Amino acid sequence: MKRIYLDHAATTPAHPEVVKAMLPYFTGAFGNPSSIYSYGQETKVAVEKARAKVAEFIGAKSDEVIFTGGGTEADNFALKGVALANERKGNHLITTSIEHHAVLETCKFLEKQGGFKITYLPVDGYGLVDPQEVKKAITNKTILVSVMHANNEIGTIQPIEEISKYVKEAGILFHTDAVQSVGHIPVNVDELGVDLLSISAHKLYGPKGVGALYIRKGTRIFPFMHGGEQERGRRAGTENVPGIVGLSKAIELARQEMDEEAKWLVCLRDRLIQGLLENIDHVHVNGHPFWRLPNNVNVSVDFVEGESMLLNLDLENICASTGSACSSSSLEPSHVLRALGLPPEQAHGSLRFTLGRENTADEIDLVIEVLSRIVTRLRAMSPLLKIRG
Repeated sequence: MKRIYLDHAATTPAHPEVVKAMLPYFTGAFGNPSSIYSYGQETKVAVEKARAKVAEFIGAKSDEVIFTGGGTEADNFALKGVALANERKGNHLITTSIEHHAVLETCKFLEKQGGFKITYLPVDGYGLVDPQEVKKAITNKTILVSVMHANNEIGTIQPIEEISKYVKEAGILFHTDAVQSVGHIPVNVDELGVDLLSISAHKLYGPKGVGALYIRKGTRIFPFMHGGEQERGRRAGTENVPGIVGLSKAIELARQEMDEEAKWLVCLRDRLIQGLLENIDHVHVNGHPFWRLPNNVNVSVDFVEGESMLLNLDLENICASTGSACSSSSLEPSHVLRALGLPPEQAHGSLRFTLGRENTADEIDLVIEVLSRIVTRLRAMSPLLKIRG
């Protein structure tokens, strides 16, 4: 049986055109961009062309884009860099309870090691942050607000533009983790009203190990990596030229295909949701019914554990997830689903399907059929169902 891959929020396959664009920079055009001779200058030109392409896609200027080793580094850079550069102004940061671990763990580090105070805002049952709660949390010591654009587990898209109005009124810097949204829905830094924005290539059919951080001109931020003067002195280390070229090619393809792809993925997403609700009893959809990513389906299935469903799906060559790939080894229920107010048993019984451009309607129908059989079998053995009965 052909493998059905429905975990694109964890990672996407590199587009063939991305791989093709990268290959010359592993062999012929292998120079160090910091070298002054022709081999080096050739790769420096490629890096700067890529920077311009990424910047244009998000409505930024070229010198406002810094290349990183991925989304996690971009998040760390944004939070630590701004906190350390502005600690004389204040020591308070605001974020949400459903952020990616790259933000949450960085906040914990700043609390323990840097003496910063962090406010973790709650969300409603759909995973939405109330902009009014952001406004209320701002103090005269607040130096940064970080709210993700779209959640990696439940797909809920946050009202970033509205939140930005309150943040800007207070004269505070605003960061958004846009790792799940860039390349999938429109993202423009001026329309969103953000000062910093994180990107990861492998979430939009680019290579792993490369990302970018948008830093609005005039933003006070300390360098994240120390050493050479690469990336305008803000991120030391020889640039990952093949990866950077791959990211820019993925961005170029997203510009061409994103709108049509989103329409197709919404059709598949809604087909999957409807099929699961109609064919399996006691299924609950997690996340916002409208303000969600085009490709995200997150459900809780009562009386069954998510890990059991996931392993059985894998035996049927179907790849899905129980939540974030970064916490897949943890036995704890998803912090995102718990923040929504789900009881532990429902949080443990969750599955995340995230669709991609190569998925088909036939695959979706097969997943519905297979999962229905799996749930029926597992529920027959479930102590949770027996206890309820």
